[in-house]
Amino acid sequence: MAIQEPREALKEHQATLLSIEKVLDVPSMRDEVARLETEASAPDLWDDQAKAQAVTSRLSFVQGEIAKVTGLRQRLDDVEVMLDLADEMDDDDTRIEAVNEIESLAKAVGELEVRTLLSGEYDQREALVTIRAEAGGVDAADFAEMLLRMYTRYCERHNYPFEVLDTSWAEEAGIKSATFSVKVPYAYGTLSVEQGTHRLVRISPFDNQGRRQTSFAGVEVLPVVEQVDHIEIPDDDLRVDVYRSSGPGGQGVNTTDSAVRITHLPTNIVVSCQNERSQIQNRASAMIVLQSKLLERSRQEEQARMNALKGDSTGSWGNQMRSYVLHPYQMVKDLRTDVETGNTTAVLDGEIDDFIEAGIRWRRTSA
Repeated sequence: MAIQEPREALKEHQATLLSIEKVLDVPSMRDEVARLETEASAPDLWDDQAKAQAVTSRLSFVQGEIAKVTGLRQRLDDVEVMLDLADEMDDDDTRIEAVNEIESLAKAVGELEVRTLLSGEYDQREALVTIRAEAGGVDAADFAEMLLRMYTRYCERHNYPFEVLDTSWAEEAGIKSATFSVKVPYAYGTLSVEQGTHRLVRISPFDNQGRRQTSFAGVEVLPVVEQVDHIEIPDDDLRVDVYRSSGPGGQGVNTTDSAVRITHLPTNIVVSCQNERSQIQNRASAMIVLQSKLLERSRQEEQARMNALKGDSTGSWGNQMRSYVLHPYQMVKDLRTDVETGNTTAVLDGEIDDFIEAGIRWRRTSA
């Protein structure tokens, strides 16, 4: 029976990978790679830098996806050979090695399966993530900075390129808000399940009496706009202010007025960017954020209309989505999926894959 169980598990993984290959349409992906390689080899490719970056980035991504699928297929074939060899030679060491590899494959196949669940309209897009301190005073500002570090560490662990576009520092500690972009395909579909209110419970390091404090921070995730959904914004609808960039505690970090704040007058949406070197670059980055916010606003209005037609009066699933408890015990728990862990240090250091995977699966079943 002990010999048969690994084989049954192996067959399940093989069947799951086969369905993944069908959903991803690997032959079409290979055709896309051939087309992109032709475009990438064009001598005038870099005459248009934006297009060149889009082509090379997409080529690298699709090649990576094909490599993941083919790599998993090879590992499944190899472990089947290992099991056959273990049976023929009655070799327990080889059998144990095969069982360990099957367990490793279960996680790898599961992660790839989650990717096939990202089929929403904007799921393939890059992402803009904004973190804001909410209720809780200085503890909330400190918590917001903790979340910023958590997400940037998550990106670093996965080698996802990211760029912090704007940071508004709080006076005593932490941040009022921060916006960063994650420049990898499917970043929006992946990180959108992190949207909502995050709650921290701990002994406040800012309370002289050492009392327990509950604080909140909000996470907003938007898809980056692309040329196909570019929104025309009349100049008359914008108010542009320039100011000097600042660091923690209000300390000046720039000697010129290079930071840019843009107010969209019809909606009163305000965006800012101060992390680029020039005013022109900051304005361009701020306009990208504004375009994404207007796109999301339009999407939400359309969703509200559809919900009204369906009589749907339920609230947003994103609110009150996760609790981080550091006292009187250690636990991080997702309030939607019930996934939890006692390793709070690892989570705050960016190990949030289990929460994200469960969130994606939960969203699919709740849709």
